[in-house]
Amino acid sequence: MSSTSSSFDLPASDAGTDAKKAREFKVIALIAVAHFVSHVHIMLLPPLFGEVKEAFGVGYVEIGLALTAFNAASALLQTPAGFLVDRVGPRAMLTGGLVLGGLAVTAAALLPGYWFFVIAYGFLGLANTVYHPADYSILSATIDHKRIGKAFSIHTFAGYLGSGVTPALALACAAMWGWRGAFLVVAGLSIATAFVLIVAGSILPRISHKPGQAPAKSEQKVGLDLLLSAPILRNLLFFFCLAMANGGIQTYTIVGMAKIHGTPADIASIALSGFLLFSAGGVLLGGIIADRTPHHERVAAVGFACTSTMAILMAWVNMPAALLIGVMSAGGLLNGIIQPSRDMMVRAVTPPGSFGKVFGFVSTGFNLGGMVAPLLYGFLMDHGEPRAIFMIVTGFIFLALVTAITRRKPESIA
Repeated sequence: MSSTSSSFDLPASDAGTDAKKAREFKVIALIAVAHFVSHVHIMLLPPLFGEVKEAFGVGYVEIGLALTAFNAASALLQTPAGFLVDRVGPRAMLTGGLVLGGLAVTAAALLPGYWFFVIAYGFLGLANTVYHPADYSILSATIDHKRIGKAFSIHTFAGYLGSGVTPALALACAAMWGWRGAFLVVAGLSIATAFVLIVAGSILPRISHKPGQAPAKSEQKVGLDLLLSAPILRNLLFFFCLAMANGGIQTYTIVGMAKIHGTPADIASIALSGFLLFSAGGVLLGGIIADRTPHHERVAAVGFACTSTMAILMAWVNMPAALLIGVMSAGGLLNGIIQPSRDMMVRAVTPPGSFGKVFGFVSTGFNLGGMVAPLLYGFLMDHGEPRAIFMIVTGFIFLALVTAITRRKPESIA
C-alpha cells in the first residue's frame, strides 16, 4: 500500500503546481489587459493634439493643461487610492477605475467646451490612480517570487504595448469618425475590459497579500513613516525623472522633430511607435534579466546611457528616416529593459501587505512629472525652442541614472 500511495504523490504534486501556474497565467493576463487600457488612456490625446487644439481654438499650453489636470488628480489621489487598495481590495478598485475611465473619456468627447474637456481629463486622472496600486498588489499577492520579475515585465510590456499602438489606433479612428469618435472607441474598450473583470475576475484576490503572509505588527511599517523613508523617497524621485524624460519623448517627438529638422509627421510617428514598441519588447527581456541579477543599477546604467544618446541625436542631428527609426527603436529597447528592474527596486524595500500604498506613492512620481512636463515642454514649443525639450530630457535621464546607481543594493523579498 505504501508503494501505491507514494506513486500518486508526484502526480498530485505536479497537478497542484500546474494548477498554480495556470492561475498565475490567468491573473497576469487580466492585469495585463487592464494595464494595456490604462496606457491607451494616457496616450490617447498626444496624437490628436492638432485636431483637439483646432476644435477648441487654443494653444499647446492649453491642451497641455488637460494632461496636467490628469496628472494632478493622479498625483494627489494615487497614494490614498493605494491605502484603499490595501483596505478594500484591489479587485474592486481596479474594476471601478476602468468604469470611471470609460465614463471620463466619453465625457471628454461629448461635453461641449474646452473646460469640460479639462475637467473630464481630471476625472480620467482619478481613474488612473487605481492601476499601479491594484496591479502590483495583485501580482505580489499571487505570483511566486521566483517568477515575479517576469510577471512585472509582462505587466509593464502590456502598458508599453498600449502606448505603442495608441497613436496608430487614434489616428485611424479619427480619420474615419473624427477625434471625438476616436475617444468613444477608447471609452468602449475601457467599459468592455471592466465587464471582463466582472465576469472573470473571481480569479483575482480580494486582499492585497498572500494568505498567511501578513506581517506581524512589529514588522509592519505603515503610513507616513514608511512612505517618507529614504528608500521610498529615492524611488519616488526615480519615477519622477523617468516621467519627465519619457514625457518629452512620447508627447513631443512628432511636433518637436518637425520644428527642429522638418521631419515629416508620418516618419516621426513611425519612429515614435518604434520607440514605444521596442520598449515593450525590451521590457520582456528586462524581466528575464531582473529575475537573474540583483544588480539592477547596472542594468539601468546601460539603458540610460543609450537613451540619453538617442535624445542628443534627436536634438542635434538631422537623421535620414531609416536612421531615425533605427536610433529611436534601439533607444526604446534599452529603455524597456530598465523597467522591470525599476519595479524590483520598489518591491525590495516594501514590506508585505503594503504593496498598494507603496506602489501608489512612488507611482505618484509619474504623475508629478506628468503635471510639470506638458506645461514646461508646451511652453518651449510655443516659444520656438523644441531642441531644449530634448536637452531637458537628457538631463533627467542622467539624474535618474545617478538616483539608481547610488542606491543601496536591494534585498530580495520572498
